[in-house]
Amino acid sequence: MVFKEQTFHGLEPEMAEIANRASLEAAVANALAIAGGIDASDVEVTMEKDKIVLTGTVGTVGEIERATAVAKAVEGVQSVQNRILLGGSSLDGTH
Repeated sequence: MVFKEQTFHGLEPEMAEIANRASLEAAVANALAIAGGIDASDVEVTMEKDKIVLTGTVGTVGEIERATAVAKAVEGVQSVQNRILLGGSSLDGTH
């Protein structure tokens, strides 16, 4: 096995920023897991730039709305983009 020195194109990523993003993703995921009124077992939480992105599926429209509200209530969350689908298909009927 050959070990090579890491190289970066542009600015080197800051480890503190990565840790903060991961902790915020985890905080939102935990909040969804313990929140009442939503089964978030099929919901994934990621962060893109400065916003939390929710993906996956839930059983009702109310759960989609609840997921957004819960995520926005987590300290440190600036904005939420909800891409959660209803029972495996999107709300407008497209796939």
